Amino acid sequence: MIRKQIFSIGLAIMLLASCSSDYTSKEYLAKVLGNLNQIETASYYEFGEAWSPGDTAASFVFWRFYREYRNPADTAIGSSFVWLDSLTRSRASFCYDGHMRATFYEEEKGIVIDSFRVRPLPFRPLTPPFYNYATSIINYALTTGDSIVLELKEQERDVFMRLTINEDEQVEFFGKAFHMEPSPYTYGDNTSIYELWIDKETDLPYKVRREMSHDISVSTSLDPEFNKLDINDFRATDFFPSDYEIRQYGYKRTDEEKSTLLNGKAPDWTLQSSDNQTVSLADLTSRVVLIQFTSVTCGPCRASVPFLKEINKEYGKDDFTLVAIECTSKNLNALRSYMNRNQFDYTFLQADKEVLTNYSIGSYPVFFILDEERTIREIIKGYAEGATDERIRFTVNSLLK
Repeated sequence: MIRKQIFSIGLAIMLLASCSSDYTSKEYLAKVLGNLNQIETASYYEFGEAWSPGDTAASFVFWRFYREYRNPADTAIGSSFVWLDSLTRSRASFCYDGHMRATFYEEEKGIVIDSFRVRPLPFRPLTPPFYNYATSIINYALTTGDSIVLELKEQERDVFMRLTINEDEQVEFFGKAFHMEPSPYTYGDNTSIYELWIDKETDLPYKVRREMSHDISVSTSLDPEFNKLDINDFRATDFFPSDYEIRQYGYKRTDEEKSTLLNGKAPDWTLQSSDNQTVSLADLTSRVVLIQFTSVTCGPCRASVPFLKEINKEYGKDDFTLVAIECTSKNLNALRSYMNRNQFDYTFLQADKEVLTNYSIGSYPVFFILDEERTIREIIKGYAEGATDERIRFTVNSLLK
């Protein structure tokens, strides 16, 4: 799709854009910020990519259609928004109205609503919409007292901005800047890098790149239209299909799915390995099999790797087999890069839709422990260092007695 900036914010912004600019000055950034602050609503396509440092190809790629609204009543990020499918622009996959976020699960015909009461945080864990996000980054660059390096470079069609934040904690933007608590999911370097590409014709950003030690993401806004929507017409419930089940985040569903799998025969599968070999559950001959459904972009999954490397060495091959199944990346190069970066050599497979459906995978990580008859004897969702380790060890040792 060819980038086409449709600029219709009004005479005031057109006057700003028409002035001659020193594209490498903070005054120019202030003008860009002024243009962003006049956007009340925006509709646009977003092309997004995400990968881990060192990967040669993105592990996650998406197209979405956004409707973004400035929402002064929302004290968290100051915006409401909805993600729609890029083809029909009618089916929602996520929305936020200032009070709650709703995540849509098309295959399960379900919606999970989170009112941010179950897990108190100093911020609301949202991926802000593009123009809200760009506004927060530029505002921070112009006003912060943090240790930063700000670079501006004029290019043929764009102005390139690079913001390097050298703080003791990584800095993320959820409406404003937040210094994140130390996390076991990073690789030790707390430098935060944000890059923006600003169109010189409109003096508005159209691309943002975020780089952390643990992951990289890029978002590009395409075909935007500004100030043609009315926030009074935005109601999250308008996007809720009538035949979808609605449930609250944090409230456990019935154990029907889990009980169906637990103590039942493990569904068979045949998948591709990171070295492009075909591996089936039927190929595994050990007395106990531990399967981890994981994601290369999942922090708790990454935190579990040291334990998995350890337990993989504790038993003989005839007794124990460990298999990790990657659920989000469709790129074998991303699997190989993840293995090299985390220095493990146990079997790493790429999931297909069938195995995710058969094992009812909706989050990561999930551990399945199978006995010699390939009956599922334990299912563990999530990872907590120490507690999960002991639970897995206890079950494996019990099955090997």
